Amino acid sequence: MALYYNRKIFNVCMKNCFTIHLNFRKFKNVRAVLPVVFWRNQQDRQFSSTVLTRTNRVQAKYGGRFMVTMLPGDGIGPELMGHVKEVFRYAGVPVDFEEVHLESSQEDMKHVHKAITSIQRNGVALKGNIETRTNCPNFKSRNVELRLQLGLFANVLHCQSQPGVRTRHRDIDIVLIRQNTEGEYSCLEHENVKGVVESLKIITREKSEQIARYAFDYAQQHNRKKVTAVHKANIMKLTDGLFLQCCKEVAAEYSDIQFDNMIIDNCSMQLVANPHQFDVLLLPNLYGNILNNIACGLVGGPGLTSGRNYGNEYALFETGTRNTGKSIAGKNIANPIAMLNAGVDLLKHLGLTTHSKVISAAVDKTLNVDQIHTPDLGGQATTTDVMQNIIKEVVANTQL
Repeated sequence: MALYYNRKIFNVCMKNCFTIHLNFRKFKNVRAVLPVVFWRNQQDRQFSSTVLTRTNRVQAKYGGRFMVTMLPGDGIGPELMGHVKEVFRYAGVPVDFEEVHLESSQEDMKHVHKAITSIQRNGVALKGNIETRTNCPNFKSRNVELRLQLGLFANVLHCQSQPGVRTRHRDIDIVLIRQNTEGEYSCLEHENVKGVVESLKIITREKSEQIARYAFDYAQQHNRKKVTAVHKANIMKLTDGLFLQCCKEVAAEYSDIQFDNMIIDNCSMQLVANPHQFDVLLLPNLYGNILNNIACGLVGGPGLTSGRNYGNEYALFETGTRNTGKSIAGKNIANPIAMLNAGVDLLKHLGLTTHSKVISAAVDKTLNVDQIHTPDLGGQATTTDVMQNIIKEVVANTQL
């Protein structure tokens, strides 16, 4: 029986924690040591946050190669995953994928549980979006279920203008940090009497403080100057009021970061009219979903920006707008850039910085220098055209 653990993290944990619980997850003949950390005081927060972006668990690695769960999803997801694997192969990336086919056509939850088990085993996943059928009241969103069961409380999008893509606004550089597990996505609905339906919006102090602290720690570590909390506390005085109050309390601990707040409807207008006023947006779940899509639209649409999801133990990478692209599946016109950027995020998370830089540089040159654009960006190129150019650049930069 082999025992794997990260000695550096373990030693720091021993020094800075008042107690450590070791969880053992069994996979064949391998057991991984997973420290669950309880910090002594607020001064230890910096280390906690730094580890959080990489998660607090050891990633599955066998024979010098990382094992990553791959969830192709619906629509264009499977073809985009194929392109990621192809680029990784040409770049010599030491990653193998455990594919779990989780699709909206599957009625039971068996495949959801299989996907969750796989991610728990491997620690990290790359995911295509899974359609949630609106005409089936008892059909649970697979996307939401994954986030809830894995505790992926933080969704992070970095929306940045691309020099080679024409848009209304230039030089946009905004980070959106969205609470990912509660609010309107708590999935608690019921019909009191016929024709009267209630949907419960759950906001807790624990989760609100957690995402607020994550946002301010992110701002400090990435040299961001301002955090803006988005809410509707003028109408939802208790739920959004609690979220806003928690943000204000956490903000008081970060004197070097400017803090303000904005009502969601005004923020939507301001984001479209004057996006340069924003630096980091701190968002409850539903508002985050809306503003994520608006922000992605400002910098070129759904085909460019990736999204990152973090919890205390696991991480999941996907496209920023979480749409399936079902209408263009199989037509060879889907933009692969967003999913490739998600792959780059994955490599950074695993510490494979050299490989991530090679792929990122190839994507950047294809998009902004060679300007090989699919129809969503106003171009005439096919998916194959984009991929061939990216692979050419990857090969050129990996030759000895």
